[in-house]
Amino acid sequence: MEIKLTEAEDELCTLLDECTRRIKEKKGLETTCRIAGGWVRDKLLGHQSHDIDIALQDMMGMTFAEHFVTYCRSVKHISVKNIAKIESNPDQSKHLETAKTTVLDLELDFVNLRSEEYAEHSRIPTQVAFGTPLQDALRRDITINALFYNVHSRVVEDHTGKGLDDMRSGTIRTPLPPKETFSDDPLRVIRCIRFASRYGFDMVPELQEAAQDPEIQEALASKISRERVGEELDKMMRGRDPLHAIKLIKDLSLFSSIFHIPQNIAVTLSARPAPQDTALAAASYLYAFLNPTLPNLSSIVPLSFPPLHHLLLSGTASEPSPISRLYLACALTPYRGVTCLDSKDKIQLAVEPAIREGLKLGVQHHYLDGIPTLFAAVDKLGNAVVGKGHEQPAAQWDRAAIGLLLREKVVHNPNIGSTWSISLLFSLVQELVPLWDIERDEFDAEEATKRVIAYNELVARIEELKLPAAVDAKPILDGRTVMRTLGTATPGPWTGDVLSRVVEWQLRHPEGSTDECQNWLISEKAAGRINIVTNTSGSKRKDGSGGKSAKKAKR
Repeated sequence: MEIKLTEAEDELCTLLDECTRRIKEKKGLETTCRIAGGWVRDKLLGHQSHDIDIALQDMMGMTFAEHFVTYCRSVKHISVKNIAKIESNPDQSKHLETAKTTVLDLELDFVNLRSEEYAEHSRIPTQVAFGTPLQDALRRDITINALFYNVHSRVVEDHTGKGLDDMRSGTIRTPLPPKETFSDDPLRVIRCIRFASRYGFDMVPELQEAAQDPEIQEALASKISRERVGEELDKMMRGRDPLHAIKLIKDLSLFSSIFHIPQNIAVTLSARPAPQDTALAAASYLYAFLNPTLPNLSSIVPLSFPPLHHLLLSGTASEPSPISRLYLACALTPYRGVTCLDSKDKIQLAVEPAIREGLKLGVQHHYLDGIPTLFAAVDKLGNAVVGKGHEQPAAQWDRAAIGLLLREKVVHNPNIGSTWSISLLFSLVQELVPLWDIERDEFDAEEATKRVIAYNELVARIEELKLPAAVDAKPILDGRTVMRTLGTATPGPWTGDVLSRVVEWQLRHPEGSTDECQNWLISEKAAGRINIVTNTSGSKRKDGSGGKSAKKAKR
């Protein structure tokens, strides 16, 4: 297996080689530069990577980085960014000090090859020292990430003796016994899942067994910073096969360790989360809808649905893509319907602390603001579509009723990347989850087909009524026009109520004009169906005179 360098990569290797020889000549210090880990793996797989880790033998990363930046600037007259130093943090399983810079548009991390010694019953190193390439390779997460590229000889080095073979066979394996590797850094369990799902590789049985060890899972929940867990999960959801990642999380019984809610919040949960199988069921349905022509190899149920109406999938093609958010929402399905208390004893959906505290994910990709909204929309939409609590399903409602449903903020809010079509798609996914009997391993395909048909009929009705354009339409009359039409100059809460009625009117009269809407408002006021309440100097006045006349009367 060979590596083909780009022009910039070739120039970088030359710079590193020249700088190494210059340090020896000028300072009498010797080192060897090797590119480590992910860059080597990706290049061997034919992928490009701009993040390059430089592993240094017998020299600290910061020391070499300072020499390298000086050499590039003073000798080669090449622009290099200033060095950023990232301190080690053994308590969070980050054992190496790192020096970062950028040259030739390539981001470089400089670290030293290391060996480690541990105290009994502890995986926090008591001593981190310079190590050999073999010692360093054995301390890495998986063999395909333990390969080196020697910038001087331009050769790939496989010091574990397993990395290249595992690349060829598609195998995820740890260099050391997996429990030892995971005890060193429990986050490596999640990294194994990410790489297995990213490349479609298989985990060796002993790795899977170690990942399910209670001690490892407890360490993953308590020892590793939740930011690191969230970062890995985000990469999975935006990766090649998020469904496979969710399946591995389920198979390895890692749901509670990854989607961890702190104990002080967990004790207030309104109910136990549903089985983690529901997360895989939801993700499998989503995959089947997004990839109707591809085999669902990770599915837990036989999926065969009528094709979805094209508008149901229209929102998934938007930029930025909501697909990673939908898959993460599917992964959080066990928390559907479960609430808890926040720090101010207010009720919140349990998915909120699972994202905010358990994964430390904020509003990037609209995880924290968008996913709770998706779940909030499910009951409203699901009940309406199939007619629960209604005389008829939503597909048989009139234009105004359907339009108002779609304009609900939890259903359609582009500000958080949520559109009515995305909300309907996720609602359909959640409607299907209970149709799989977990204990009997049976899927109610007949009822599932009915649900899909009901959603298709609603969306067909939405298209027929030309509602997509009306969902974002502004009221035909603005607040000032409403006040002028009704003969008042003082706005109040009533103004919003009237504007809502204006929206309903224009949904019922898609061809209606502003004059017609104003005449309707006047007639509604005359009939006593519009209640104008203004608040002036602490008193409430029910008339059309407005605040100015009220002040004159007072004087």
